Amino acid sequence: MKSMIDSIWHIKGAVPLLPGQDADDAFARLDPLFATRGTTHRRQGDTLTFDKKDQEAQDRLSIFDGGTLRVEEGAGGRALRYNMKSRALLYCFLAPLLFLAIAQVTVLIAQYEANSATAEDSEKKDKAEDEDLPQHFIDAALGAPVPEKPSADDAEEDKGPKPTAAYIFAGIFAALYIVGRILESWLVKSLFRRRLSGDPGDIRATGDAPGPRLSI
Repeated sequence: MKSMIDSIWHIKGAVPLLPGQDADDAFARLDPLFATRGTTHRRQGDTLTFDKKDQEAQDRLSIFDGGTLRVEEGAGGRALRYNMKSRALLYCFLAPLLFLAIAQVTVLIAQYEANSATAEDSEKKDKAEDEDLPQHFIDAALGAPVPEKPSADDAEEDKGPKPTAAYIFAGIFAALYIVGRILESWLVKSLFRRRLSGDPGDIRATGDAPGPRLSI
């Protein structure tokens, strides 16, 4: 159960290290990513843990609030495995549920208001249906048909709050979550791969070229 919940707002993956590359070299190449304002990180052996607070938009890992990177030995050689959490993704996942709940409450309110119509309202509606709608004398002289009275069903449809806006916002945030979950997973893996395969001196001097980001 915990694993399923974590998969909603955690991004996990692995990037193979270069042949002969050890944890010291790997973390040296990744160090500039964590030397940003609002980021604290600590390393213990083959594991690096970081936390972010009030991170800047220019931060290449700004969407993440913390995580763990670990260099592990596998059948195919050493690899950097990461597990990073993002509250932005969590909020985008929960937002559609919130708006769907609002839509359901709106529907219930509309049904309650419709069922709470008084006998007096019914009498007024019946009286209005029995009366002829006014017609301009020019229209009457030209033989235009008498205006049709709105049906009772049409009158009911026009009353009460509508859940349409809530459904629209639910769809928007659901799309943001799906796109963000896929795009950010690809972006961070690509970023780590470039850092681990590039020259450490060049990376510190020039940094990464700006890449696409998804603002959630």
